[in-house]
Amino acid sequence: MMGARISSWGSALPDKTLTNVDLEARIDTTDEWIRERTGISERRIGGSTNELAIEAGAAALERAGLSGADIDLVILCTTTPDRLMPAGAATVQDALGIAGGAFDLNAACSGFVYGLVVANGMITAGSARRILLIGAETMSRVVDWDDRNTAVLFGDGGGAVVVEASPEPTLLASNLGSDGATRHLLYIDHGGYLQMEGKEVFRKAVRACIDTAQKTLAHAGVTADEVDVVIPHQANFRIVDAACRGLGIPIEKTISILEHTGNTSAASIPLAMAEAADAGRLHDGDLVLMVGFGAGMSWASALVRWSAGGAPDGSGAGGAPDGSGTGGAPDGSGAGATA
Repeated sequence: MMGARISSWGSALPDKTLTNVDLEARIDTTDEWIRERTGISERRIGGSTNELAIEAGAAALERAGLSGADIDLVILCTTTPDRLMPAGAATVQDALGIAGGAFDLNAACSGFVYGLVVANGMITAGSARRILLIGAETMSRVVDWDDRNTAVLFGDGGGAVVVEASPEPTLLASNLGSDGATRHLLYIDHGGYLQMEGKEVFRKAVRACIDTAQKTLAHAGVTADEVDVVIPHQANFRIVDAACRGLGIPIEKTISILEHTGNTSAASIPLAMAEAADAGRLHDGDLVLMVGFGAGMSWASALVRWSAGGAPDGSGAGGAPDGSGTGGAPDGSGAGATA
């Protein structure tokens, strides 16, 4: 049975860093207040969604020794497209010289896991052999920087993976869901700012993470004790901690980049994956659980048997040779993950 795996990864973060101390000068908040309630110390902001997606995608292709001609499809997971039409994936496709199809996918902060399941399905169905899957966001453009309840949470960034055909499946199980009746808890109107009922989102996010992860693990016939690594959506450390306790998974098994990126929505899981892979925290055979939740309210989880691919020497890539990323306004680097 043909399967699919992530064979390469890349990431991009804006050059400009916005720290909690910087925010103290603008809104009624403190570094201590933000860190205690979210786990965030700084975030990167700047650039455009397409720029970050292109940089991350190019890094993933470079790491794998591939060109755009080797890719059959681009899936760009984003909540913050640069335009309403056409899809940002079309700009990425053109910039990277990809001849196949291209479309955007919006499942908010669950988007990357949704995209991974879609990519896996298309490959196993024989519709594509290699797919460039990207999560990219510029949340700084939709946040009210005078609202301390949301301004402290979000950042910009992009993460990309190459998903390609493999002899055996590595995506062992997944679960996708949404509760449209709760869509009013977290939303952005056209031309408006992000609106969020924080306490209710927190409560539902913890429950959704636990429920979706349990369903995925049960479908795969795997216990929580057997999970080697958890890559959660990087929204709030307290949410991640509460979900892990509910699942019975030690927090030490999680990958967290929240402290220096903030919440990057659909980009957060691929960014965390890339950083973990480059740091050697992911090993062949590891059972990796990805869990996302976000507006909709949406949720998604996937269990992957890690199978490293990419550069023959196992090195990572992270955008520009000097490690820098896309610059931009107004206030945020590059880094360099498998399914």
